[in-house]
Amino acid sequence: MNGVARAGAAAPSLFLAFDFGTKRVGVASGNSVTHSATPLTTLAHEGSDARFAAIAALVAEWQPAALVVGVPRHPEGEPHDNTRRAERFARQLHGRFGLPVHEVDERYTTVAAIAAGAADVDAASAALILEQYFNQLA
Repeated sequence: MNGVARAGAAAPSLFLAFDFGTKRVGVASGNSVTHSATPLTTLAHEGSDARFAAIAALVAEWQPAALVVGVPRHPEGEPHDNTRRAERFARQLHGRFGLPVHEVDERYTTVAAIAAGAADVDAASAALILEQYFNQLA
């Protein structure tokens, strides 16, 4: 589930990013040309079927080349329960949509979104996750 051609090596690509949570999932979009991301929405579906139906609608609408999922960790880098949940979510996305899925360390994205005064913290966190992914490509 890793590895994407470097930006500029191919045609511009659109990405969707997810800030996974058990109650809400923030979603953002961005592209490989500008390396910037825009918060889209937060999905607050309780069951996984409804959540994945909403994600399927976004995938159909945006036609991304790849997906990016933020994976939380303790400040020291050790995994915790939500780490495993986010990794499972990433595997489910790959299995359901057949798209490349890239995992990004998302420590402190929610704190940064709150500090920036984001109206939709979850979607803003997803945008930060995607920008972090783009920064890793540079």
